[in-house]
Amino acid sequence: MTSSYDDGFADASWLLLLGAPRRTAGMERRDLLAATAASFATQGRAVQASARDEVRVLVVGNPANTNCLIARQAAPEVPDDCWFAMLRLDHNRAASLLADHAAIPLDDVKNVTVWGNHSPTMVPDAWHASIERRLTSQVVTESWMVDTFVPAIQHRGAQLIEVSGASSAGSAAAALTDSIHDITRGTWAGGWTTAGVVSHGEYGIPEGLQFGFPVAFSGGRPTVVEGLEIGASQRRLLDLTVAELEDERDLATQLVT
Repeated sequence: MTSSYDDGFADASWLLLLGAPRRTAGMERRDLLAATAASFATQGRAVQASARDEVRVLVVGNPANTNCLIARQAAPEVPDDCWFAMLRLDHNRAASLLADHAAIPLDDVKNVTVWGNHSPTMVPDAWHASIERRLTSQVVTESWMVDTFVPAIQHRGAQLIEVSGASSAGSAAAALTDSIHDITRGTWAGGWTTAGVVSHGEYGIPEGLQFGFPVAFSGGRPTVVEGLEIGASQRRLLDLTVAELEDERDLATQLVT
C-alpha cells in the first residue's frame, strides 16, 4: 500500500484506475471531471515512468472515457492499444435486457455493442447483436429497440442513483472482471465485446477520442470490428455522443494545462 503513484505503478503489467468519486444525486459529469482531471494526468505520467512496457491500463473512474484520454495523453510513449475505458457495465446491462425481453439465457445473447461515451449519450446497439444465433431484428421489434431498449440502457445509471443515492458498485465490479477476462483471454471467433479504445477514424469517429466500439481481443490487443452498417438514426445518435466527448476533451484540456 502506498500513496505514491510511481511506487504503486512500478513494474506493473496491469493497472485498474478506479480513483474517482461515485456520482451522487445532483452531480454532473463536469463536476466529476473537475475533481479527477489533474489526478489522471498525474497517473498517466506515472504509467509512462514506472509501469512495464506491456502494461494494460483499464480506466473505471468516471468520466471513464475522458479520464482515460487524459491519462493516455500524459503518457505519449505508451502505445494507444494499451489503454481502455470501461464500457462493459453498459454492455452487460444491454445484453441482460435483451435476454430478459426474449426470455432466454444470457449466454444466448451475442455481439451487443455500446458505442461512444459511458454517459446518457451512449448508443446501445442491438441491431447487430444476435439472440440464439438469430439477428435481434428477427426476435424483437424495431419499435421496442428504439423506444424501450435504447433509452433504458442510456438512463439506467441515473435510475440507480435516484433509487440508491449513488452510482452502482457491485455490478461495476462484475463488469471490471468481465473486462479483464475479455482482454486477457480474448473474444470468441467472429465475436466481439464493448470497450472504450482509441479511435483511429473507424466509422467516421474523430481520431484520438477514447470511444466505445465493437472490439475483438486477441493476445491482449484490441481490434475494432469494422464493416457494420450504420443506419441514419444510429448515426445521429453517434454524432451526439461524439459531440459530448469532444466537449469533455476540450474541458479536460483547460483543466490540466
